[in-house]
Amino acid sequence: MSGDHREPPVKRWGPESESSSLSRNDDVHELMPLSAASFSTQEIPALHKVNSEDVESGSEKPLTYLRAKDRWKGRPKVGILMSILNVYCSSWLNILLLLTPLAWYAHFHTEWSKEVVFALCFLALIPHAKLFDFYGEQLSLYCGKELGDLITITLNNVVEATLAIILLFRCELKLLQSTITGVVLLHLLLVPGAAFATGGARIWEQDLHPARTQLNQTLLTVGVLALLLPAAFYAATSASPIASANATENIVDAGLTSKTSVDFLTMSKGMAILLLLIYIASRIFYHNPPGEGHNMLTHPDVPRGLQQEIEELDRTVPKVNAWVCLIFLAQNTVVMAVTAEWLVDSIDSVRENAHITMEFFGIVILPFVSFSADGTVSVVYFARRIARQLMNTTDPEPPTTLAKAGAIDLSIQFVLLWMPIVVLLGWIAGKPFSLLFDLFEVAALLGACFVVNYVTADSKTNWAEGFVLLSFYTMLVLCTWYYQGETAVAQLLACTGQANE
Repeated sequence: MSGDHREPPVKRWGPESESSSLSRNDDVHELMPLSAASFSTQEIPALHKVNSEDVESGSEKPLTYLRAKDRWKGRPKVGILMSILNVYCSSWLNILLLLTPLAWYAHFHTEWSKEVVFALCFLALIPHAKLFDFYGEQLSLYCGKELGDLITITLNNVVEATLAIILLFRCELKLLQSTITGVVLLHLLLVPGAAFATGGARIWEQDLHPARTQLNQTLLTVGVLALLLPAAFYAATSASPIASANATENIVDAGLTSKTSVDFLTMSKGMAILLLLIYIASRIFYHNPPGEGHNMLTHPDVPRGLQQEIEELDRTVPKVNAWVCLIFLAQNTVVMAVTAEWLVDSIDSVRENAHITMEFFGIVILPFVSFSADGTVSVVYFARRIARQLMNTTDPEPPTTLAKAGAIDLSIQFVLLWMPIVVLLGWIAGKPFSLLFDLFEVAALLGACFVVNYVTADSKTNWAEGFVLLSFYTMLVLCTWYYQGETAVAQLLACTGQANE
């Protein structure tokens, strides 16, 4: 790069520039809308344009952006009262926060039915999950894109991780396994499927970061295969695993002795440690790839939409003071954890009265606790947008070329970080939680991994592929409704005193 600062030409959309734009391969697809209302003509600074040959030769300066300490010190100061006001006004869903004390009151008064307690706790968790998302977005403004994404992903998994830890210490281990399966399936199929279908409704293709996509496929595959190995071991050591699946009295005949149970726990502990190491190694690679000045933002194939997102992040003014954000984050975590505890306490009564199987409750219902917030906001948003377009009260918003695939990162973190942590916590607490999942659950995870990897293999998505993900999730929900679970596997997860229950 020369010493003088050169501004790139402003991209103009029209008949005379369409062919030249396509020939330059600027992440624009030939069937994308070319109207002025569809795209912004805002200039992209030359700082964010990286040539792959220059990167390889070392002549190109790496893409620079505000460092975390500069973001922290250089951001405009937000007052405490204004920060608190912005927190509670961040979403209209925060009105449901009023249900939190009501849910606690219902829990401690036996005249309230368990079904009412469950419903109140379920609804009360929705705004808390949405607040975690808001806190993650605000902290990203102070920490930068890469670290901010990790914080946002972690905070978005807090509700599910808290439910998993509560189920572990209550020794609801079979329900815990089903919930882990359901969380991963929801974040692999339902959430990205809805994002791809809606985001690609007015655009031919949307882009994904190719380097992140390739590594994510590997991480997702190894995480799911880690659950396949204990299931294969179980099948190999069982005389007739299919015949004995629903016959508790045949456990010993099937080769599942107490020693075998210890073997599964030992295997699970070792695999949990390895999965944690894999996740740590992947985060190191994400944030500090080999090479001077290299990061995921200087990759030669970084999508233009991601560059624009980073620039927008640099210009956005925070709505919340950083310290207020951290204090409210801690407070939200405590309140959410207690509410989740009361929700888990009412599960058994709700399942029995509604005649819902444990597998369906864990795979389908419990994972919706965290998704319901974003799902509700999305449904209302698209309903309002469609209504405005039908009444011609507003101009259509420009489509984005960057696909929203953050939910896939949620699944990867849950499989490679939170699930191993739960296994190790069970080891410390003396809970027999292992990675031996039901064959149906393992097959569902393998199928979801297979479909997602195929959809994202070319680092591009469209609305049809989003519809495929949604359809496959619906298939799994349909089959789960009739699935009763493997009794022999459930017996291996029984804590002391539960074997005969």
